[in-house]
Amino acid sequence: MELIIVDNEQKAKQFLDVHIQLNKDIPGWIRPFDKDINQVFNPEINKAFRHGECIRWILKDDKGKLIGRIAAFVNKKYRSKGDTCKVGGVGFFDCINDQAAANLLFDTAKQWLLERGMGAMDGPINFGERNNWWGLLTEGYHEPLYGMSFNPPYYKQLMENYGFQVFFNQICYGMKVNDQLKDKFFTRHAAIAKDPNYRSEHIKKSELKRFAAEFCSIYNRAWAKHAGGKDMTEAQAYALFKQMKPLLDEKIAWFIYYKDEPIGCWLNLPDLNQYVKHMNGKFGLLQKLKFLWLKMRGDCKKFVGILFGIVPEFQGLGADAYLIVEGANVIQKSSPYVDYEMQWVGDFNPRMINVAEGLGAKPTRHLATYRYLFDRNAEFHKHPILN
Repeated sequence: MELIIVDNEQKAKQFLDVHIQLNKDIPGWIRPFDKDINQVFNPEINKAFRHGECIRWILKDDKGKLIGRIAAFVNKKYRSKGDTCKVGGVGFFDCINDQAAANLLFDTAKQWLLERGMGAMDGPINFGERNNWWGLLTEGYHEPLYGMSFNPPYYKQLMENYGFQVFFNQICYGMKVNDQLKDKFFTRHAAIAKDPNYRSEHIKKSELKRFAAEFCSIYNRAWAKHAGGKDMTEAQAYALFKQMKPLLDEKIAWFIYYKDEPIGCWLNLPDLNQYVKHMNGKFGLLQKLKFLWLKMRGDCKKFVGILFGIVPEFQGLGADAYLIVEGANVIQKSSPYVDYEMQWVGDFNPRMINVAEGLGAKPTRHLATYRYLFDRNAEFHKHPILN
């Protein structure tokens, strides 16, 4: 076997080709946009390079056939609650069903991370945000959501045989759009609705800057500190919303207010993969025209829960039920969608699991974030439960 560092455009293309060759015959696989993968490794686009570095390898057999790939990352900003050592990452792992080949990829990444002072490696993860390419698919081998990992079932054995242990499980929940909400939601909604200080509003593209600023306020109060992260700026929030704008469906993204102050949001987007699966990895002019045509035809029948949260001081008061019912009253009556699926929830977050199960949603797929401790005598701990 020959291990090759990706250091030019030709090898970067081969890095993409490995994933295609090893997954193309698996039912449900959707080829990601080439640009989405390439941007992860572009220092001019990926802000993670400000705080870290990464490297990629491809693996060939003795006949020159592509049989594997892996990337390794160091990011000073990457940490999880309870960490006792510096943790690096591996991701974009693909490999034939051969333990020796997988071990070579993992050993190589491990050595690179050791040389940079890491004491463990998590994987498969992304070099950047957790909303994309995070975790190994372990159950639910059907069409992934946009930006979600997809892999053959045997990858689980390759990782666990090497010595990786589950750091946390990632659960996706889904339901039919027209499924009736439980009575308790309507009861809680009615109680909150009696107070005229509460109101709801769906997002409007014409006022994107305002909604981005409101989202920024909610995010910083509800999520930013969960994983040791830092506050989001209004400029960052607006950039994110502008990026979402072409796909945005106004009537499936909702905010709740108390005395006109934003206190929670329920952000949903149409599942972009319903369009991506027709693009063969490209997004040039022809594909953009095709996207607009498919969008006009209403081909997308699934929308995805991106974020749901209420600021801490309004949690437990029924604001979450009020927001869900307000949105559902519009979505169930006038939207073209059939299926609803939520982005993954970590098993360390029982509150969000309760929200999903309280809706009546059922698990649709499982992923797992693994950890490998370089000191094989050290005690392994799973991700601690969030309070």
